Amino acid sequence: MTIFAKLKPLAEARERLAAMGVDRFNVVMEEVYSATEARVNGRRVILAGTNNYLGLTFDPECIEASCAAARSAGTGTTGSRMANGTLDGHLALEKELADFYGCREAIVFSTGFVANLGMLSGLAGPGDVIMIDTDCHASIYDGCRLSGADILRFRHNNVADLDKRLRRLGERIHRTIIVIEGIYSMLGDRAAIAEIAAVKRKYGGYLMVDEAHSLGVLGERGRGLAEEAGVENDVDFVVGTFSKSLGSIGGFCVSNHPELELIRYASRPYVFTASPSPATIASTRKALALIGSRPELRQRLRENAEQLYRGLTALGFRLGPDVTPVIAVRMEKAEAAFAAWKQLLVEGIYVNLVLPPATPDGGSMLRCSVSAAHTVEQIEAIRTAFEHLPADWR
Repeated sequence: MTIFAKLKPLAEARERLAAMGVDRFNVVMEEVYSATEARVNGRRVILAGTNNYLGLTFDPECIEASCAAARSAGTGTTGSRMANGTLDGHLALEKELADFYGCREAIVFSTGFVANLGMLSGLAGPGDVIMIDTDCHASIYDGCRLSGADILRFRHNNVADLDKRLRRLGERIHRTIIVIEGIYSMLGDRAAIAEIAAVKRKYGGYLMVDEAHSLGVLGERGRGLAEEAGVENDVDFVVGTFSKSLGSIGGFCVSNHPELELIRYASRPYVFTASPSPATIASTRKALALIGSRPELRQRLRENAEQLYRGLTALGFRLGPDVTPVIAVRMEKAEAAFAAWKQLLVEGIYVNLVLPPATPDGGSMLRCSVSAAHTVEQIEAIRTAFEHLPADWR
């Protein structure tokens, strides 16, 4: 036995995929032409597997803001926020995020993953309870483990199960954080947030919502599912990322609790991680402003998602329960998913192949992500490529 023995099952799984002619680990975006097209492994494809929901990665204003910041402040900060890594742009973005959400405080982290690590490990500790939906993202699970708190899970979107588990906590409810997501990243379904907020009001505790996939997508102003459902006052902490609708990289948390400021001192992932580059901060600030000033992007995104969802449903594919920009095409057999992913790529469509244990139900899926930048013709091309898949794969 060596330290590498635990990796042997992974090596065997990769060899099985390679034998089938599927190598999803070596998909290279050799050239990116736009928010919706790239050259992948020598072939021009439509990108239907990114999280570029508003298509802002190629927005001229975002690009210019990024370039101007790099020219004036350099390529990186080379330090953490607690050292030399806080520039005026970081503080400006935090204020703009707080204003956007109508909250008192905001903290910017280096990635969305780090935002969940930093918030959960900074807020909770031994003796505390973190109650999470079973379908929560890996970063939430890892943040829970890092905190040392007791981790309890309730069945996905099952409010009755959450109610039962909170009721059993007794006085521990006052040291409990409930964690859900706005749009869940695998199946694209919305959290039952109105009902969950009602349970939280009934028992107490704190509610954290990860709006990573719903920022810029849901709500009249694009603030996410809590805004759409009208329960923002019940949410104690909103966590999110810049790597979806905002088209860059980074993460954040906003809250009306003044104690949020103390997380800067309590969170090791915040204290010991280099801060986002000036270019990243500048493009994110511009993208955040565009979310507020261009609501037509959300409308176009909804129309594109509805078009693809209707089209794939009519073809007999089994999809996630909600129409959102995340459209999961579910397949029982991994072999069919492998073959379908490969055929779609040959036909010029890139989607994500998702396998257990990343999938919530142990099955396999082709995960499509719709963008406001997709044209009607591109959405139809995606549907047509799925139509060419054999009927017994559906």
